[in-house]
Amino acid sequence: MSADVSEEGASRTNKVLLADVGNSRTKLALLSGVSQGMPLLERRCDLDSRDFNSDDFENWLRAAVPASATFFIASVYDTAAAQLETAISAVSATHHLLVQRQRVHFSDFPLEVKTDQPDRVGIDRLAAATAASHLVSSKNGCIVIDCGTAASVDMVASEGQFLGGAILPGPALLARSLADGTSLLPEVSSLGHAPPPPMPGRSTNNAITAGIGFGIRGAVCRLVDEARRELGPEADIFLTGGWRGVVRGEFSNVREFPDLVLFGIGIAAMRISGL
Repeated sequence: MSADVSEEGASRTNKVLLADVGNSRTKLALLSGVSQGMPLLERRCDLDSRDFNSDDFENWLRAAVPASATFFIASVYDTAAAQLETAISAVSATHHLLVQRQRVHFSDFPLEVKTDQPDRVGIDRLAAATAASHLVSSKNGCIVIDCGTAASVDMVASEGQFLGGAILPGPALLARSLADGTSLLPEVSSLGHAPPPPMPGRSTNNAITAGIGFGIRGAVCRLVDEARRELGPEADIFLTGGWRGVVRGEFSNVREFPDLVLFGIGIAAMRISGL
């Protein structure tokens, strides 16, 4: 019963569901309405992208959808997106739900993508930039910091143009590469929302955590400085992603939105559906 749908197939009476399929986490939400041009999200749920729990997903979907819905899926991880789509089909068939699905593409966002290959820009980056462009207050545009599995610092011009930016490994990737590339150093756990431990680190684990934490904080701050050179010092800064606490407090005009990518997917879904 699950199938791809066109713009005409997305009924205004259907529930609208959103999925942000990342390299580590799959974030789900129900679009419950619109306020000042921004989507309102309910029934937020996070699942592990690499160890997908179909039972947890089924429980969430059955609670969110009494009869019919359209699922808008934006993914940077094709294997996890395919698992999600298989689970949608299975739950739809078993419980007689009509759940249609549609992948979100770069052309679904109301952005002019000023990069060499617009169709190859990460869909998460475009979604976050779309949401930021709807929330921005500065005439200088904005800078979007996404603290995910990979970190990105992107620039959006005041005219709603996505200019590109920079990508670097997040803390978990840095910790894994350090452990894989050495014979004695352990793989430390992710920093999560906490700032790095104070210097000096008095154990190997603390030394690694401090090195990764202060290192990535410094890298992000330097990238923001470079972006400000182009956009101007008054450009708004938007912060999102799971380890954003590492860089929180480093910028004076930062606006923090944990679900910035989902907001952007919601904007694309509203645009496709005519909401």
